[in-house]
Amino acid sequence: MTDVPFAPTTAFRIADLAARQDEAVRIAEKRAVDRQHAKGKLTARERIDLLLDPGSFVELDQFARHRCVEFGMDANRPYGDGVVTGHGTVDGRQICVFSQDFTVFGGSMGEVFGEKVLKVMDLAMTLGCPVVGINDSGGARIQEGVVSLAYYAELGRRNALASGVIPQLSLIMGPCAGGAVYSPAITDFTVMVDETAHMFVTGPDVVHAVSGERVTARQLGGAEVNSEVSGNAHHRAADERDAIDWVQTVLGYLPSNNLDAAPEYADETASELTTADLELDRLVPDSLNQAYDMAEVILRLVDDGDFTEVHSAFARNMICAFGRVRGRTIGVVANQPLHQAGVIDIDASEKAARFVRFCDAFTIPILTLADVPGYLPGADQERHGIIRRGAKLIYAYAEATVPKVTVVIRKAYGGGYAVMGSKHLGADVNLAWPTAEIAVMGAEGAVRVLHRRELAAMPPEQRSVEQRRLTEAYRKRHSNPYLAAERGYVDQVIAPSQTRLRVASALRALRTKRQTLPAKKHGNIPL
Repeated sequence: MTDVPFAPTTAFRIADLAARQDEAVRIAEKRAVDRQHAKGKLTARERIDLLLDPGSFVELDQFARHRCVEFGMDANRPYGDGVVTGHGTVDGRQICVFSQDFTVFGGSMGEVFGEKVLKVMDLAMTLGCPVVGINDSGGARIQEGVVSLAYYAELGRRNALASGVIPQLSLIMGPCAGGAVYSPAITDFTVMVDETAHMFVTGPDVVHAVSGERVTARQLGGAEVNSEVSGNAHHRAADERDAIDWVQTVLGYLPSNNLDAAPEYADETASELTTADLELDRLVPDSLNQAYDMAEVILRLVDDGDFTEVHSAFARNMICAFGRVRGRTIGVVANQPLHQAGVIDIDASEKAARFVRFCDAFTIPILTLADVPGYLPGADQERHGIIRRGAKLIYAYAEATVPKVTVVIRKAYGGGYAVMGSKHLGADVNLAWPTAEIAVMGAEGAVRVLHRRELAAMPPEQRSVEQRRLTEAYRKRHSNPYLAAERGYVDQVIAPSQTRLRVASALRALRTKRQTLPAKKHGNIPL
């Protein structure tokens, strides 16, 4: 029996049909890409190309396709299933990445989509490298029902298990709603692109249906709201390139995992006083009520005056930033006198606590710069839980075992003194400037409390003179840093110009620090 070949006409028709189908797919893909670009957004692959070193991307599961044949989803069955996954390098260092593809099923989460993301998350844990997730999705794939929801939960579990083991960063480049928001919320740092990114649990239509309130997607969950009000986003990027640049910068400060050290660079800092050091002697105003920019202090302490803030638009009365001292990564936590006099409120407490815990998880030393009048008083703060939520900062510092160096710049009053890296919470080296005031409260307030009756009994013209005298006497006796130094709460009182050298010396000495906590499964931080 001999084989009977296809008739030429039949073979031509099959080839012609395949060609037309391929052409239809290419046209559909081109239109989807054009729609993406028209919105000011890049495609999933274009984003990966910007993030990774050229030629380093290795894609995984490129030919995976969804298995759902209902609701017409079998038509054309595009490869990839709405997400691009793989690994590559950033500045020569290994990372894993997934990038949701809005041009395919709106980037919605389905079974194959979920399998791909979980696979690359597991790979990141196996390799011990950071994972970056690029989010641009319509949410759960309705056609696949509960399977979509299951994979959101599975992803959240992977995020939780990876937390504190490998750095996790999220980029929100488009919509991110419903169950999809909780994965970025668990990751360490989240970046949102202005204008194009939205992140909320329930969208404007649902809000209107339930409450009658009319609100736009941007007002409800735009980059501005999430970076300045809710604090869900750590950086508000001007565009997608800015977002990716910020992520690349942050990755440069971080170790690949909790067992590796952060990248170290050659120490090219001066070993003697510089002009920038001497400027610290004149930087802080003599008046306690006059503001100054704590960022000016930080840039004179870190290498090359270069540091990167996280959460810069949220709780601006507290600064959290990455920098380097003598070529090694440090985390900086500092009060910002330019905003609310650097007072600690609910948002500042939670912002700093989470940053301290991140640094501790990845063995990044913490430099604390204190200039704090205390916790913010008021009924609103009390009703919203300043006791419970403010305690998070105490917990974070007390639990941290990394090297901790604290400098009291100008004042440290009341509970603010205790929580801002005090010796009592386990700081290793505590320094203070001669102008620092360390006390239960400011001298003026203390005099009003301690001498209220005798001042009230004086004539008005005598009262102001006596109040100034008592205030100065109290300040000299109770507020100067030497009293704390006598007790060992401050290790050294130093000239401001000596700060950079003393901090660097302390951090160098603490490189071999070893500290263990009591054996336990985990603590119960007041969440």
